[in-house]
Amino acid sequence: MAEGQIMRMCHWTRWPLLAGGNHLRPLQRSVYVLVVWTCLCYGLFQISSHGSGDSSSSGGGAVYAGAGPVNSRLLLQKVTETPLTSTAASSGVAAIGTQPITSTDPAGVKIDRQKATDDDDMAPFIQQRVPNVPFEFWLREKAKIYGKNHTCAFYPSVFDIKFNNNYWQIFRSSNGTFYLYGAYHDNRAAVKNPTIRILGMIDRIEPTVKTHCLLWYDAAKDPVVMPVVEYKYVWNQKWGNYKQGLLQPYLMACHLPPAAVLAAKGFHVGQVPISVSMTEKGCEPPTNNLRVNNNVPAQKGRFAVCVKGLDFLREDLSVRLVEWIELLGLLGADKIFLYELEVHPNISKVLKYYQETGRVELTPITLPGEQPNVPGLRHMYLKSKITSKRQNEVIPYNDCLYRNLHSYDYIALMDTDEVILPKNVQTWNELIDIIVPKSLAVANYTRASYNFRNVYFWDDAEHSHRWEANIPRHMHMLQHVYRSYNYTKPNQYVKCFHNVQKILTLHNHFPLACLGGGCTSYPVEPETAHLQHYRADCVSTLKKSCDTEYKQHLVKDTIIWRYKEDLIPRVTQVLKSLGYFNEKGDVNQQL
Repeated sequence: MAEGQIMRMCHWTRWPLLAGGNHLRPLQRSVYVLVVWTCLCYGLFQISSHGSGDSSSSGGGAVYAGAGPVNSRLLLQKVTETPLTSTAASSGVAAIGTQPITSTDPAGVKIDRQKATDDDDMAPFIQQRVPNVPFEFWLREKAKIYGKNHTCAFYPSVFDIKFNNNYWQIFRSSNGTFYLYGAYHDNRAAVKNPTIRILGMIDRIEPTVKTHCLLWYDAAKDPVVMPVVEYKYVWNQKWGNYKQGLLQPYLMACHLPPAAVLAAKGFHVGQVPISVSMTEKGCEPPTNNLRVNNNVPAQKGRFAVCVKGLDFLREDLSVRLVEWIELLGLLGADKIFLYELEVHPNISKVLKYYQETGRVELTPITLPGEQPNVPGLRHMYLKSKITSKRQNEVIPYNDCLYRNLHSYDYIALMDTDEVILPKNVQTWNELIDIIVPKSLAVANYTRASYNFRNVYFWDDAEHSHRWEANIPRHMHMLQHVYRSYNYTKPNQYVKCFHNVQKILTLHNHFPLACLGGGCTSYPVEPETAHLQHYRADCVSTLKKSCDTEYKQHLVKDTIIWRYKEDLIPRVTQVLKSLGYFNEKGDVNQQL
C-alpha cells in the first residue's frame, strides 16, 4: 500500500471516532480496528526510521525497520580490534584504525582516502613481498635494458617472469620443470670457487639436463653465461618419494666467472651479480630472474633460529609463542627466522609485534607446482602426505641457512615446541664455549654440528598433573616440568647447533652435506644440555613403545625455572601490550 493511501485512510478514520464510533455496526467496527492498527504500525515505522537516520538518502541501501539505531563507530571499533592482520598486510592497504582517515560521507562511513601511489612509491612494498625478485633494481634500470650491442639475452622484465604460487619461478627444460625459490652468493673459506647457489624443486630424480646460469651484473649489458656444475639432492632416496615426476628438492651451483672474464666485460674482480637466471641453451630469453642474496652485516651475530613453515590455521598458540620467543632471547638467540604457511590471527598479531622489534623475521611461503595452497586444504594435504611435507620443509631450512651465511656463527633448526636448554650454564654462548673445546679434546677438528638428545616433556590437553604454584597458568613451559626418564636413542630426533661455515645442505635433524668432505656431528651429553620437546604424545614412529618406554617412568625436571624470574615479567609485559589480559587479570585468548 502506498504511503499516500495510508495517510488518507488514517485521516478518514478520525471522523467516526469523533462522531461516536462506539455505535458502529460490528462489520464497520472490525474495518475501523484494522485501519487504526495499520496507522499505528505506520507511525511506529516512521519514528524508527527517523531515529536511526535517513540511510536511504545517503547510501541507496535497504532500510530494515525495527533494527534500532546502529552505532557504526562501535562496529568499526570491533572490526579494528579483530586481529586479522594478514589480509591488510598482504593487500598493502591500511586497515581501518591504522591510518588517519578523512570521512565526508553524511552517513559517517569511514573509508581510506589515501592518494593512489606511483610505481616508485610501490617499489618497497612489492620488493618486500617478493624478496627473491630484483624488483627495485629492475624498476630503476628498466629504461637501459633494450640498448644496442647486445649479443645475448636481454635482462628479463618482471612481467616476463613465469611465477608459480607467488614465490616460485618456473624454468621448463627439455627434461623436467624447475621451480626456483632463491639464489645466494657463497664465498665461504671452505668454498674453492665463489659460487652462486640456486635452491628449488625439480620434478626429476638425478637430473642430467645441461643448464646454464645467466649472471646479471648490469641490466644494460649482456649477462655472463656459466654452466650449472652441480645438482645437489637435498634429500635421501631411502626416505621415500624417490620417483620421476614428483617434486624433489635440489641445490644447484654455478661458479662465478674468472677475473679475466669479468675484466673483459667491464666488471671488477670480486663483483657479485645482482641476479641470476637459469636457461637450457645459454643465451635464450629466460623465464626466471632471482635476486642474489649477499647479506653481509656490519656486525656478525652468534646464534639464529630457523623455523619451518608455520601451519596453525585454527590452533591459537600465540601465548605459548610469546613464552618461547622470550625464552630464546634469554638463552642468547640473536634473531628468529620463521616461515609462514597459514596461522591463526592471534599468532599473526604476536609475530607482527616481534617483527616491529626486529627480533623476528617472517617470510611467507607456499608449496610449489600443483600442490594445493588453499588454506585448510593445504594443511590436510601436508598431514596426509608426510614425505612430501618433509621434502617441502627442507626449502625454508636451507633458505634460512644461505640467507645468513655471513650473519651468524651458528643456526639452530627448531619447532616452536622445542628448546635446547643448558644444564649448568645460563646461555647458549656459554654452552658453545664449553662443548667446542670438549669436542676438540676428543678429536682435533671442527665439527659441522653439535647435536642434543631429545627428551619429551608431557603436556596433555587435559593438564592431568597439578598446577605449579606461583607460576601463571599461561606459562606453558614453566608449568610443564614432568618429563620422560628415558631420552630417545642417540641420533634420533636430535636438534643441532649448525656451524654455518661448514654446512652445504640441511635436514631437520642433521646436516645432509658439508663442505670439505663428510659431515661430522658432536653428540652433547645430556648432563650438559638437552632438547626439551613439549608434546602430548610420542611421534608416530614411537607410538607402539611410547607408554612403556617414555610415559611410564617420569621425573620432575625444573631446570627451566632458573629463567622464571626474568621470563614471567617479560611475557607479562608483551601480553599486556597486546591486550591479552581481561579485567580480572587473566589471559584472554579470545581476541
